[in-house]
Amino acid sequence: MAGNQRHIGAPPCPATLHCQPARLKARRMKSPVALTLLAPLALTLATLSFQAAAAEAKPAFKPDLAKGQQLATTCLACHTADGTRGVPANPILAAQHPEYLVKQLIEFKSGKRKNAVMQGMAAILSEDDMKHVAAFYASKQSKPGFARDKDTVTLGEQIWRGGILGKAVPACAGCHSPNGAGVPSQYPRIGGQHGDYTEAQLLAFRSGLRANNAQMSTIAAKMNDREIKAVADYVAGLR
Repeated sequence: MAGNQRHIGAPPCPATLHCQPARLKARRMKSPVALTLLAPLALTLATLSFQAAAAEAKPAFKPDLAKGQQLATTCLACHTADGTRGVPANPILAAQHPEYLVKQLIEFKSGKRKNAVMQGMAAILSEDDMKHVAAFYASKQSKPGFARDKDTVTLGEQIWRGGILGKAVPACAGCHSPNGAGVPSQYPRIGGQHGDYTEAQLLAFRSGLRANNAQMSTIAAKMNDREIKAVADYVAGLR
C-alpha cells in the first residue's frame, strides 16, 4: 500500500522529459556532419579573402612608353612611326584609346578578329607588350583629316548626327560622341580616321568578315553602300 502511495503520489513525468535524451543524442550525432559540411565553406571563404588581399597588394600596371615605342618599330611600315596619317587602307592609331587598342590586339591574337597580317603581329606580343604599345600610340597627337566628297557630306552628317530613322540606324554620335572622340574603354575614337579604312570596316561588319562587335554588325547590316561611304567620308573630316 505504501509502495502504491509512493507510486501514486510521485509527480508524473512529462512526455517531453522522455524525449530529451533522444534529442540530445541526435544533436551529438549531427554535430560531426555539420562540421564536415562547414569545413569546405570556411576553406573557400579563407581562399577568397587571400585572393582579394593579393589583388589589392598587386601594384597597378604602369605602361612604359619607351618600351612601347621599341615594340612599335615593327608597326611603322603600315602605321608610320607615330601612328598618324599613313596609308588610307590602314587605321590611324595616334591618340586612340589604349583600352580599345589592347582589346583589338587581344582579339587579333585569339582569332576573334580576322586579319592575317595583324594576327601574325599580335601572336608574338604578351598582354603587357600590348599595353605598352597601346600607351605609346595613345600618347601621340592625331593630325586632322578632311572629307573628300562634297556630294555626300550632307548625307554623311545626317547619319552621323541623327542616324537613319526609317531603318532604325542610331546616330553614330550617340556612341562615338559628336566630334568622334569616342568613349575610353567603350567606343573608339574615329573622328579624323581615314575614310577608306572606316568604309572597309563597315563593309566587313556588314558581310560578317569582321565579327568582333555585335552592335556594329547589326547597325552595318541595315546600311547600303552609299550610306556607308557617305558617313565614312564625313567621319574623316571630324575634329
